Amino acid sequence: METILEVKNISKKYQSKKAEILALDNIHFHVKKGEFVSIIGPSGCGKSTLLSIISGLETKTEGEIYIENKKVEGISEEVGYMLQKDCLLEWRNIWNNSILGLELKGKVNEENKCYVESLLKKYNLYDFKDKYPSELSGGMRQRAALIRTLATKPKILLLDEAFSALDYQTRIMVTNDIYSILRKENITALIVTHDISEAISMSDRVIVLSKRPGRVKNIHKIDFDIDNRNPINVRESPKFSGYFNTLWKELGVDE
Repeated sequence: METILEVKNISKKYQSKKAEILALDNIHFHVKKGEFVSIIGPSGCGKSTLLSIISGLETKTEGEIYIENKKVEGISEEVGYMLQKDCLLEWRNIWNNSILGLELKGKVNEENKCYVESLLKKYNLYDFKDKYPSELSGGMRQRAALIRTLATKPKILLLDEAFSALDYQTRIMVTNDIYSILRKENITALIVTHDISEAISMSDRVIVLSKRPGRVKNIHKIDFDIDNRNPINVRESPKFSGYFNTLWKELGVDE
């Protein structure tokens, strides 16, 4: 597979009143097209900061970001971003929420509206297009938020603790839904999570960051060799506990 994203020697420093704080130090990794990669690490290690830098929402101190071998400065239209909350606008119905990104980019046309309609139909939200966010379950809201992001046809999706606001059972079902949608739409995903099980269940590789300043401590390949793999069925694999124990111990060294 070809490399779609390269994070090259990224460092981030903050200036406080008393001293300079190094949040990220010489972060380097790549993500291949169609790959799912998770980033885990101790609290405060800079996971979300790194995602914000990749998205272009935050500046870096040093290093470079490449998307499809092109150096990127600032926000790229090739990147979509899902935050911890679905951020659906309560006064807009699901259809109008779904096309919000297109409106902001001035890309509301018949072709793109047909694409959004097809996504809503494919992922069982079309019958709810005239409903408002408060009328949907947590899982349906997350699907709507994802469709809003996919409407702009990003090649890379960044997810920052995107399921953390959901209860445990709903969270597992939603990760299964989101995983299935992204695979079907052939979207490359980079996920920040504090949940080791979530990282293992969704990922082809897991990047472990050290405590602050965040550095790449290790990168683990996750391979279950299961037909029709999904975040639910991999939890039944004997390999799952092995991966979990390895990552838990690696994080524990820093904790």
